[in-house]
Amino acid sequence: MTCTSTGCGGDTVKVSLTGVHLGQALVAILAVLVIGGEYGSGMVRTTLTAVPRRATVLAAKAITVSGVVAVAGTVAVLGPLLTGRLLLPGPADQALSPADGPTLRAVVGSVLYLVLIALLGLGVATAVRDSATGIGVVLGLLYIVPIVSLTIGDPHWQRLLQKVAPMSAGLAVQATTDLGSLPIGPWAGLGVTAGWAAAALLAGGLLLRGRDV
Repeated sequence: MTCTSTGCGGDTVKVSLTGVHLGQALVAILAVLVIGGEYGSGMVRTTLTAVPRRATVLAAKAITVSGVVAVAGTVAVLGPLLTGRLLLPGPADQALSPADGPTLRAVVGSVLYLVLIALLGLGVATAVRDSATGIGVVLGLLYIVPIVSLTIGDPHWQRLLQKVAPMSAGLAVQATTDLGSLPIGPWAGLGVTAGWAAAALLAGGLLLRGRDV
């Protein structure tokens, strides 16, 4: 078996990191439950009584969730990458080296992407105050929007949706080959996902401050 420096018929790095597509669902659910679970049990009243500054409560949860996801995400991303280095021969093995510039960007970007998805989930759950609804909204944004884009016949609108959807834009950071064909650049795409996360946290924070609970 022989492979080129870009892998066996494709972007080897991106293929090695496909687990992020599924892992992001677990991350989103965990983040939603961090505050959605408190609303469901009524413990949110106790939390807000103990810490009256609601912005501080949300910030503390965001920092905690980000830290946990960053550590777990790093392990989850590096594991498949190192496994790929052991399984693939020759130049493909070198392409999967974390010391390689594009590979390092894909690894770091994937971890940051998972953190942003967690913050998106936290913000949405804070806004809707219900775990089931929060999970549905976040997973819908991640998985349904890209599917809808594929049903659109107009290439322009299809590409536009891929640029603004949090998953398709954010995961562009994993690409290490043929970057010119991407709907959006790697870091710009991650910026789109960051925008979604920031908007969700802002909306959740404003609603948290403006209502009784």
